[in-house]
Amino acid sequence: MPSLRQLEYLLAVAELRHFRRAAAKVGVSQPTLSAQINALEERLGAQLVERSRSRVLLTPVGEQVSETARRIMRDVQEIKEIATHKLGEPGGTIRLGLPPTIGPYLMPRVIPKIHRAYPDLKLYVREDIPSNLPDGLDSGKYDVLIAPIPVKAEGLDTIQLFREPLHLVVPADSDLGKRESIERKELKQRSILTLETGHHLRELVVGLCEDFGAELRAEYEGTSLDTLRQMVGMGMGLSFLPGLYVRSELRGGGNVKQIELKGRTLYRTIGMIWRDTSARKPEFEQLGQHIREAVKRSFSSFPILSG
Repeated sequence: MPSLRQLEYLLAVAELRHFRRAAAKVGVSQPTLSAQINALEERLGAQLVERSRSRVLLTPVGEQVSETARRIMRDVQEIKEIATHKLGEPGGTIRLGLPPTIGPYLMPRVIPKIHRAYPDLKLYVREDIPSNLPDGLDSGKYDVLIAPIPVKAEGLDTIQLFREPLHLVVPADSDLGKRESIERKELKQRSILTLETGHHLRELVVGLCEDFGAELRAEYEGTSLDTLRQMVGMGMGLSFLPGLYVRSELRGGGNVKQIELKGRTLYRTIGMIWRDTSARKPEFEQLGQHIREAVKRSFSSFPILSG
């Protein structure tokens, strides 16, 4: 059978497509890595890597083997984490993935509380666009996600955390900037700005434009909430910004203004997601409760959800 070390070497080659860089990543010499890849191919009786002077490619068999190897190494890492701390109590390392529309505005309120409760826990936080997060969870790049739900992927467990309001923002020096509220029908044919493809927020805003008869300005897409706010401030259109951002970054004044959209409040639901095969469900549920408490304390108007 292949060794775990050989699978680790194969995954490094699959990621970097370069033997020297792959060897540096796993901390061995290039000849050692190359010899172990050759030994793995001999043991499996199949070519896994195509080698040339200019590039390194995985064969179709190599791609399939590397996908299985990712799952194996992910499970091995989870075994190690379980063995290093008391089962059911957060500890060891947890790799948390979340989108940039949530991370900078939520985690500063959450991390200090979690650190006080679990001083031995190492919480590795990484931001990624929502469309990449489920694949990262499946591959083992992340152990758990905080993200808008539902997530379109199989083999996942999910808990709800809270509902995050969506706020209408307008240019402060526009006709709407002089008002405190607007009827939904007044959005008809108004220009709406949103984030680029890959963000859950974009999908929500596309649906709202269809509902309200507004026009999505797809030719001007924001790469972040800050750039989106600046485009609104320059009079390029209106937008819907999530409550975590609005409460954290818009404190009155400036070139944009939040106004009330009459009718039912618009929300997106934020939850925690992990693989349904993970043995760390009790830990994630405890972390989820800490997040709910932090949101209740810092964003008291947000509805807190359970289950």
